[in-house]
Amino acid sequence: MTHQNRVDPFGRLHAVTARGELMGNRGILHDDAKSITRTHAHQNWVACALAFKGRHREIMQPGKYTELFFLDEATAFAAGHRPCAECRRARYKEIIGAWRQVHGEPEAGRSLPQTIDRLLHAHRIARGGRKVSFEAAVEDLPDGTFFATGDRAVLIWNDRQFEWSFEGYVESTTRASGVVTVLTPRPIVGLFLHGFRPHVHRTADR
Repeated sequence: MTHQNRVDPFGRLHAVTARGELMGNRGILHDDAKSITRTHAHQNWVACALAFKGRHREIMQPGKYTELFFLDEATAFAAGHRPCAECRRARYKEIIGAWRQVHGEPEAGRSLPQTIDRLLHAHRIARGGRKVSFEAAVEDLPDGTFFATGDRAVLIWNDRQFEWSFEGYVESTTRASGVVTVLTPRPIVGLFLHGFRPHVHRTADR
């Protein structure tokens, strides 16, 4: 059975067969019939490994978090997810270190992960489930960033532009220029500008 749990760079959930390279968590989003009823249940949006310590899960169990799937890490970042501190510990430490260098220390009374989740939430989704985006010149955007062309998502990678799909990337035949609508949350783009690079699906490196 195909579930509505595949995530695009806009953060939307789709029912497709392609699984991708990462799993994610926003809390319990489904009902007992395994139908999606909301966009998120908390601010702690994480991107997880597909396999960890031999654990096995039945998809969308009643009362358990909804398993989401991403093509790659760049897609997960665009949707507003950060690395999981348990199953992707090394990557989590890398982004924590990069965050400190770029955005500074935690807010008063909060841990750094809480600060990151709070700031990311403000930059990824608005009331009513609308995707938060911002405008920028595409020439100023770093590798790993997604922008929108109509309803399509385009990845900037190695100074090239790739159209996204659930199966992978195809290089754009027409290169965008000028001001575009950026999908990757602004705080994450800030990390990319300072050298932090997301992992991308192999189809962007062919």
